[in-house]
Amino acid sequence: MLNRFMAGARLVQQMASQPITRMSVTKAARSLFTTAQHTMTVFGLSAVAMLALLYTRPELARHVSDLLNPESATVQAAPAATTVAAAEAVQAPAAPRPMSAEDKAYVGNSRQQHLVTEWLSKRYRVAGDAANMLVSTAYSTAREIKLDPLLILAVMAIESGLNPFAESPVGAKGLMQVMAKVHGDKFEELGGAQAALNPVANIRVGAQILKDYVTRTGSVEAGLKTYVGAGAFDSDSGYGSKVMAEYNRLKLVAGGKKVPTVTAPAPLLADKASPKTDTAQGTSRSGDTIAGL
Repeated sequence: MLNRFMAGARLVQQMASQPITRMSVTKAARSLFTTAQHTMTVFGLSAVAMLALLYTRPELARHVSDLLNPESATVQAAPAATTVAAAEAVQAPAAPRPMSAEDKAYVGNSRQQHLVTEWLSKRYRVAGDAANMLVSTAYSTAREIKLDPLLILAVMAIESGLNPFAESPVGAKGLMQVMAKVHGDKFEELGGAQAALNPVANIRVGAQILKDYVTRTGSVEAGLKTYVGAGAFDSDSGYGSKVMAEYNRLKLVAGGKKVPTVTAPAPLLADKASPKTDTAQGTSRSGDTIAGL
């Protein structure tokens, strides 16, 4: 190629020393055109070779791009770092709030719930899945309102024999025999008064009522007496004793003790004719509303 340039130079010198004719101009133009054509061919082949090299070596292509346009590389690096950081933030799960000792006491553990479920299922002849749902709801409710789940289950057992559709002559309904007409406001967020026969809603409302009575009276025994509607009477006709006996049995079961499941106590629904055995929750034994409720 260098020889062609030298030949072109000599041609120009010859043209300068000779008279300019049409033929000499044409010859010179052809020579220059041929030289330019070969030069472009060489540059084209070099470009193709460079492109092939960059295609097979992506890291080299990025390096060349950064050298040619350093500002763009800096701008692109910042969003990339931000994107990675954001992705890591999304992927990193929030650390769960550790349970307090008080929460653990109310929730118990899976083995405890399994033992309680199995015992109640046999004692009250309730299907295992249904008993598991009732026990799980009692435990979750107990954690929310800070009340012993075994006490809630004991009240459910004595009140209805774990029958979610039980109803007394005075209108107490469901597992915990809640007086829906008295405590209708407590069912508003759970679907209204008709939700009294919904097991989950009944447990939640009944447990909250029981917790309020225990807090107000200062003891579980006094709270149970008020819960059954005997707060204004000297005796609750043995209701509190029945609940506490079942409560103590459940504590033994939860602790892994063998407790007989026979001779299940009959629910109080059979004694509704007596004004001193009505479980009306929120009403007295005679059906009058307790003051302050």
